Formats: sequence, C-alpha cells, structure tokens
Amino acid sequence: MTPQNPLSAFSVTRKWPAMQPDRIQLYSLPTPNGVKVSIALEEMGLPYEAHRVGFESNDQLSPEFVDTFPNNKIPAILDPQGPGGKPLALFESGAILVYLAEKSGSPLLPADPAARYETLQWLMFQMGGVGPMFGQLGFFHKFAGKDFEDKRPRDRYVNESVRLLGVLERRLAGRAWVMGEQFTIADIALWPWVRNMVVEQGYNAAELLGWERFPELQRVLAAFVARPAVQKGLVTPPRN
Repeated sequence: MTPQNPLSAFSVTRKWPAMQPDRIQLYSLPTPNGVKVSIALEEMGLPYEAHRVGFESNDQLSPEFVDTFPNNKIPAILDPQGPGGKPLALFESGAILVYLAEKSGSPLLPADPAARYETLQWLMFQMGGVGPMFGQLGFFHKFAGKDFEDKRPRDRYVNESVRLLGVLERRLAGRAWVMGEQFTIADIALWPWVRNMVVEQGYNAAELLGWERFPELQRVLAAFVARPAVQKGLVTPPRN
C-alpha cells in the first residue's frame, strides 16, 4: 500500500502539488521578503521544493493559498516533518527564519541566550522598521506613488529610510556582519531589503538615499551577495 502524502490535507497542495512531499515546500517569489526563506534554506542545507506564487495572476489570493496561509502573503512554507513529526504550515518570514534555524540547529540563530536575543532584536528591526519603511519608499519612488505631485509622503519615507540605514551603518563599524563574525538570520532578513533599495532592478533609490554615505553597508552588502547560498536564494523560485 502506498503511504498517504502527509501534505494532502493542506489545500495549497491542490494548486501546487508536492512532487517531493518529504521536503519542505516553499511558496514564494524573488522579492525582498520572499528571498529571505530561500536563502535561509540554502544556507542551512535543508532540502526543499520551491513553488512560484505569481502576483500577476493573484495566486496569493487563490482559495487554495488563503485556506492554508490566511494572510495571503509570501513567503510561506509547509513542512511535512514539523514539531512532533506532524506537518506544519507557516507564514511570516521572520517566524519562518526562526523556525528553520531551530529545526536545523543552525548557528544562524546563536545558542548563547544573549546573542540569540540580540539577533532577534535585529530581525525585528527589519520586520518592524526596514521592511515597512523601505517598501513605502519603493511605492512613492518607483511605483504608482511616483506620479504624485506632492512629494511630502515620499520625503517622509526617504528620511526614515536614511535614518534606518544610519543605524545599520553605525552597527557595522568594525563588524563583519550584524552580529560580528557570525552570519545570522538577522543578515538574511536585512540585506535583501538593502540590496533591493539600491539596485537598478529594485527600487533604484541609491542616489535618492545618498548611498555613497554608507561605506560599511556597501562593504557588507558586497560580502552578502558573494555568498553562494545567497546567489541561489535570490533567484528561487524563478521570477518567470
């Protein structure tokens, strides 16, 4: 008798069938939030199967996706071997990063309690500050908001984004990564957003933000994108 697929109870697998149901299923797209999880999976060496969630077809609003992940956002994962050996569906990139680090026993989330909480502090700095503020700047600088005559909304997010970049710039003085010599999930959360802010295919806001004023960020971003796992994660799943 063929063993039952443990993921078959989750509606998301009806739209995106699991070809390798013993692996973590990733539902994502190469966005600043989406690539956090693909990079983490690559860095941790966890086997996974990636599924593209197309925004152009509103895949994230489909009943199959929403029934499993009610916030209708990417990234999301479905782990057939969750806690207690039971499948676990999880959304919110920060929660997924913590879960994967704990599942794998990876040093990407330090075992030392003080270093662990400090890493979580910087993870939440990204989730509560960098992500929302950078995203709003992207809207007003590159997308629909760029046509607004009143530039005060844009300038508000420019100013706050510059402040946040300054916080990171000071933190990285004399450090290889956010937490020092150890690369962590805080870096995985932060650097895709910094990269997206300044590259041409992202928000292309380097000049607007005065990117030349942040040499420490330039140094660490270059080191980040040079990592093999990051290079793979940045294009997984393929955008097209």
